[in-house]
Amino acid sequence: MVSEAPPFWWGQTDWRARALWPASALYGMVAGRRMKNARRERIDAPVLCVGNFTVGGTGKTPVAIALAQQARRMGLTPGILSRGHGGSFAAPHIVDPAHDAAKHVGDEPLLLAEHAAVAVSPDRAAGARLLIADRHCDFLIMDDGFQSARIHIDYALVVVDALRGLGNGRVVPAGPLRAPLAMQFSYADALLKMGIGDAADIVVRQAARAAKPVFEARAEPRAPEKFAGRRFLAFAGIGHPQKFFDTLAATGATVVLAHPFPDHHVFSSDELDDLATAASVGQLELITTAKDAARLRHGGAGDAFLTRLNVLEVDARFDLDHTPERIVMTTVKAWKDRRLKV
Repeated sequence: MVSEAPPFWWGQTDWRARALWPASALYGMVAGRRMKNARRERIDAPVLCVGNFTVGGTGKTPVAIALAQQARRMGLTPGILSRGHGGSFAAPHIVDPAHDAAKHVGDEPLLLAEHAAVAVSPDRAAGARLLIADRHCDFLIMDDGFQSARIHIDYALVVVDALRGLGNGRVVPAGPLRAPLAMQFSYADALLKMGIGDAADIVVRQAARAAKPVFEARAEPRAPEKFAGRRFLAFAGIGHPQKFFDTLAATGATVVLAHPFPDHHVFSSDELDDLATAASVGQLELITTAKDAARLRHGGAGDAFLTRLNVLEVDARFDLDHTPERIVMTTVKAWKDRRLKV
């Protein structure tokens, strides 16, 4: 995960990245071969993948939610496929927000399940079949899994963080890329530049040269005016905590104390007590991300802590309003074309 990743991944290539080149070459060769040669099951529904080239957070979750909402507006019944980071179900499982705990299904699925039916399973094909059979879904969104070899993707939308881009451009473990960029790029249908910054411009230019669509979006806080002028102790266990702190500060709030934690961090009762105490001593309010709040609501915190907790909700806002509809329509068309070829 990004917050647990070596900092040198996100700077210029240095001696550490060069020393890890043999391991990266081997990892990249295996990952690339898997993408090229794997037999992907063809699902009887359109499959839209919201993925990324690198490990860690790029803002995929709010994008997946926005696209699920768009699909529903178009009369479709969307379902979301998730691996369920940290989950414990061996068989495919439909997330039940009323009863499931984060330790069983993961935090992102709980957040996603507020907007569409979610199946968690390392086997995305099995999860897809369950959504179609059990929830009658006719449009599937795969949250992450771009490099997955289990399922055919009708439209692959790759999200790139505008601030971090591709880091040093090296493959794991020398850098953040999940597979060689050229190999990944050949399977991408479109690029989504998320946020404001120029770190992603190199891959944006590559997409333009390859005639692949490039969309732009940003994460906007919901009801930002209610945070302006307030003083917070902010904490987050997501891929890029600083992005959350910066977004909160942009609302006019004052981030007096910022506590980053590793991605998908499971908060202990002692850690929550420490956060609550520090906020009380500093006369600060507690605030976290929607993803962290979902994890805390489902088995991670008591009522007393949750009552004090503020949540900064964010929505994906596309620069062009018609972009989500275009993405959904293009996915459906690709699926229809696929069916005609069978």
